Amino acid sequence: MWFVLAYSAVVGVGIDFDHFLVARINTGGWRAARECLRNPMRVFAGQDDIFEHGEVGTLRRLLSHVVIVGVAVPLLALASPPLALLTAVVLYGHLLSDLVWDVYLELENGSPEVPNAAQR
Repeated sequence: MWFVLAYSAVVGVGIDFDHFLVARINTGGWRAARECLRNPMRVFAGQDDIFEHGEVGTLRRLLSHVVIVGVAVPLLALASPPLALLTAVVLYGHLLSDLVWDVYLELENGSPEVPNAAQR
């Protein structure tokens, strides 16, 4: 049982490391990664300040998550179907919570991706 909980936590949080690659692709630099390596506590206590507005982007972040899930789960299924199932469930929950949060923010604040969302 401890393995399931630990694995789920590592996978569920670890998928977000792709944000650094997405930010690198979007900006051409590794600013966010360098700052987190200089001050690792930011990862735990200052997550809202890691990326500047627009560095990651909602659609690219979600796209990278879907690509990771689409590659990781089938590869894991070859080695361990139960582990692949656990991974799929954890990452589905992660993606769903990301989508729910993003839709909430767009409805609350409006978004360039959803014009006039605040007025609906």
